[in-house]
Amino acid sequence: MVNIRVMTINDYDGIAEVWKEHEGINPVDDSREGFIRYISRNPATSFVAEDGGRIIGTILAGHDGRRGIFHHVVIAPEYRGQGIGRALVESAVTALRKEGIQKVLLVVFTHNENGNAFWEHMGFTVREDLNYRNKYISI
Repeated sequence: MVNIRVMTINDYDGIAEVWKEHEGINPVDDSREGFIRYISRNPATSFVAEDGGRIIGTILAGHDGRRGIFHHVVIAPEYRGQGIGRALVESAVTALRKEGIQKVLLVVFTHNENGNAFWEHMGFTVREDLNYRNKYISI
């Protein structure tokens, strides 16, 4: 039976296993240290799905005080299509609402047909009036 619960710092190894095939992972933000920083700043808004103690799904979610953001909504391939992604998203939305957040954003690769179909189904719209920009800075 799949259980949804709040993500903790101690979940990193199981999460890294689910993320290992996920295209959007990078060695800076998603390192153990980057993960700990994120969860420390957002301790109640990220969730995992577990089956028999094994992490099989994730949603890394946080906010800046104004807007929420979702990262790494990933479900192990053999568990897809069972409503687990929806349950994770709904859990994160509820947690963000409790923190006063009223809007959430996310980034999906344009070639990720399954991901884009999922987010469309979940009611997330595409913004065509924006350019997403990124710059790595050293710490």
